[in-house]
This record gives sequence, C-alpha cells and structure tokens, in this order.
Amino acid sequence: MRLIVARCEVLYTGRLDTVLPEALRLLMIKSDGSVMVHADTGGYKPQNWMTPPTVIEEEGEPPELIVVRKRAGKTEDRIEIRIAEVLSDVTHDMGEAAELEKDGVEAHLQEALADAPHFCGEGFRLVRREWPTDIGPVDLMCRDGEDGWVAVEIKRVATIDAVEQLTRYLEYIRRDPAMESCRGVLAAQEIKPQARTLAGDRGIDCVTVDLAVLRGEREPEMTLFEA
Repeated sequence: MRLIVARCEVLYTGRLDTVLPEALRLLMIKSDGSVMVHADTGGYKPQNWMTPPTVIEEEGEPPELIVVRKRAGKTEDRIEIRIAEVLSDVTHDMGEAAELEKDGVEAHLQEALADAPHFCGEGFRLVRREWPTDIGPVDLMCRDGEDGWVAVEIKRVATIDAVEQLTRYLEYIRRDPAMESCRGVLAAQEIKPQARTLAGDRGIDCVTVDLAVLRGEREPEMTLFEA
C-alpha cells in the first residue's frame, strides 16, 4: 500500500465533474488498484475514490501528476491529482490479506438461500455458490426466469459497504460480454436505509430474508406479537 501526504488539487470527470481545491490530503493507493483521497476531516469516508479495475499513470519524480482511469460502460471515469508539494511518500508491504470470513449467520443464510434461491427473486435458480472472480467470490450466482445472470451478495446486516462490494463484483463480471447484463441482488436479514437508497440508485435489488423462515421454522409474515 502506498501512502502519499501531499498538497494537491483533485479533478474528477465522469458521470459528473467535481473539483477539490488545492489542500493538504492523504492519497491511498492499494495494490488492487483502489485509489482514495482523504482529508483530515469528514470521518472515514474519502473525499474522492475509485475502485478497481483501474489504470494508474504517474508523471514526475516526486510525482507532479497522478491520473486514475476506469472504464464505466461506454464512458471513462477519470481522477487527476495535481500535486504541488509532497510531504511524505511511503510504501508498505501489507502481505497477503486473508479474505473476510462470513460469520455463522451469514454462512447459514448462504446455505439456506442456495437451497431456495427463489427467496431472492421469482424464478431464480442456482448456478453456483461462491462464484469465483479475481477480486473475490460472489456468494450466489443465479439465473432468473428470463435466463439472465444475477449475482447475489448475502449479509446478516447490509450496510453501504455491502453495496460497494456488490458493485465491484458487478463491474468485474460485466467485463465479460456474455454477462454484461448481469444484475445484482443484496439479500440480508436487515438492510440499513442508507444501503437501500444507494442500492436503488445503482440498480441493485434489495431482499430482506429471515433465516427461520428459510429453514421452515416459522411461517412467512409471522411476528412475535399478534393481535
């Protein structure tokens, strides 16, 4: 991982155009091609970012310009980082990171939905669990009633991070012309409102599932309190 502390201006062009005026910022460049631009305010969320697959080009030594490009359908997203001064530029070998393991509930949800994929969508049929990609496995790869591809990501509690994860999978999968129309479904026991909003904006369907119902331990729509 490369960490650069620099005084810089950041220009983004793509689905919209934005400019971050010159200021002191932290640039984080990961080995998978992820690029994030952080300020010392605003919490954990970067001011600008781009997820892989990306092309990163650099000019100057120390760098005076870093350009990050990514194909987005027929257009291209582009971040230009124009550096006025570099205060620190260090690279750390993070080693091989272990994949995040699903907790017990998520593992059971995946197993139950694999046996009953119609809970994720009408007419769904399972193609494979843990569909492999170079950026991680998709929980379930299914076909819908019209024989279209559907990638299903399963969480116990779905947050914005889950939407981002599924978005990365879809961007990668759609690079295959045979799967360019693949759509996404986020299935979880609980879906946070912000995640549901972001998913809708990105064309990802959200499905709330109940493990007890999937296992046949409770009828659908039943609650603990009845009139």
